[in-house]
Amino acid sequence: MAMAATEAKQPRVVSHDEWIAARKQLLAREKEFTRQRDELSRRRRELPRERVEKQYVFEGAKGKETLADLFDGRSQLIIYHFMFGPGWKEGCPSCSYLADHFDGMTIHLAHRDVTFAVVSRAPIEQIEAFKKRMGWRFHWVSSFGSDFNYDYHVSFTKEERAGGKVEYNFGKMEFPSEEGPGASVFFKDAGGEIFHTYSTYARGLDILVGTYNFLDLAPKGRDEDGLAHTMAWVRHHDKYDGGYFVDPNQEYEQPKSAEHSCCGEEHHA
Repeated sequence: MAMAATEAKQPRVVSHDEWIAARKQLLAREKEFTRQRDELSRRRRELPRERVEKQYVFEGAKGKETLADLFDGRSQLIIYHFMFGPGWKEGCPSCSYLADHFDGMTIHLAHRDVTFAVVSRAPIEQIEAFKKRMGWRFHWVSSFGSDFNYDYHVSFTKEERAGGKVEYNFGKMEFPSEEGPGASVFFKDAGGEIFHTYSTYARGLDILVGTYNFLDLAPKGRDEDGLAHTMAWVRHHDKYDGGYFVDPNQEYEQPKSAEHSCCGEEHHA
């Protein structure tokens, strides 16, 4: 059994006419939400931009790539910050849950002048091995040896973690891992200058998770209220099986280090 149903009062069973009346009431609220979301998106596009001053260099499957290279000839770049640290035996299950949605969209984004890429701090050899295991095709590069993850507040040093709180989601907070999830957006002008236009973290990533959007349509919804953390039920897609069981008391645990890893825990250039 994948998950016990959330105990809650069941909705009433009504006639068709009553159901239509109730559905229309909710539809009015849904339309209001859609208009509010459109307005929020408009305001997002009007945010000021900051110039990217550093020359970030990443390691790809075919060698070095700069931040400018990641645009791949387009003017807009969306980067997903995938939680995968040096020496981890696998990527974060929650980030993998998001990543299962990526491959189908990249061709559509490319035809709207947007390139999509994924960045992790794990060395490229680790990334390539895990990517092969999961069957993904999207472009994924390593920021190992770069300040990139630290500058965009998705990796945390030993010193930051020792202080009890790290800089994440535009504030100081406790965080259960040395890596955090996020998405950052960049624009490159005709002269080749690069600007950071937007970043989002934590629940701001919800909109990227297609599975969650489908679950929100279902009678039980996400069914996470009784879990110690919201994605406690999520597994790597190659780990679900007939004996799948969710421990509602399971707290988030960072993926374990791979045995005989040659990667140090910290590498902050």
